[in-house]
Amino acid sequence: LVLGTSITISSSHWMSAWAGLEINTLAIIPLISKSHHPRAIEASIKYFLVQAAASTLLLFSSMINAWHTGQWDITQLNHPTSSLLLTTAIAMKLGLVPFHFWFPEVLQGSPLTTAMLLSTVMKFPPITIFFLTSHSLNPTLLTTMAVASAALGGWMGLNQTQIRKVLAFSSISHLGWMTIILIYNPELTLMTFYLYCIMTGATFLTLNTTKSLKLSTMMTAWTKTPALNTMLMMTLLSLAGLPPLTGFLPKWLIIQELSKQEMSTSATIIAILSLLGLFFYLRLAYYSTITLPPNPTNHMKQWHTSKPTSTLIASLSSLSALSLPLSP
Repeated sequence: LVLGTSITISSSHWMSAWAGLEINTLAIIPLISKSHHPRAIEASIKYFLVQAAASTLLLFSSMINAWHTGQWDITQLNHPTSSLLLTTAIAMKLGLVPFHFWFPEVLQGSPLTTAMLLSTVMKFPPITIFFLTSHSLNPTLLTTMAVASAALGGWMGLNQTQIRKVLAFSSISHLGWMTIILIYNPELTLMTFYLYCIMTGATFLTLNTTKSLKLSTMMTAWTKTPALNTMLMMTLLSLAGLPPLTGFLPKWLIIQELSKQEMSTSATIIAILSLLGLFFYLRLAYYSTITLPPNPTNHMKQWHTSKPTSTLIASLSSLSALSLPLSP
């Protein structure tokens, strides 16, 4: 994983970037199918097929560009067909609408730690390629995909009871925010991605500690680690983008930048669509701190664990709640 990511983000040649993406894909598949559960096997096959198709498109795009311009440099993407194919390929790799179908299913079939990798580390190489080629992409297409992702991510997350699926749709929604600003301010896209990684990492690691996979188990997890659950609530509210927390920063800057670019309509639409996400984050936050389940559950009550919380969770949770004052 580290090797594949390093190769892709440090390469300037299309072939090495493609090779890095392939190494990444092949490295994560055993992690997805580790449990040997039929759902995990299904998830790994879905992931492999989608990523293979996306890699093929990426290679095809770079070859068309090289054929017409003689350039294999990533930043020299000048051919419109290549640009369109690349956008499609990266959208498939990231799980942007309309190529999002695989992502919730794969996340649902993966263990929590692998789901965290899929939501954060695995998205870094494609985002980097988007960053490097941002000047030659189609703004209208990206804006449309971004708004659609924000809408669908918020809408589909509303009726989910599986936490991994909720976080998958949350990821799609956040990708919409990253994509809409990509052409106008690529650095802001990267910053949004980094902050998203911190917040999502904290959420997944906390859920992994409390072993919460469904909303019903989340309701009874407060007895295990009350302090950790409180921090989980803060992290979820930060993901929702509520003002005093870190998650508000990227949304604020993106809306500001869109307004500067005279894209007030897009800014208004995507801001309104984030309210859908806010609803399910609030629901998750409520469930994470609820002291008594509203109805009888079949789960045994769990008692305090003596296992100390890892430093990583503590630092990520703190960063995801308190980084707003660090903003410029």
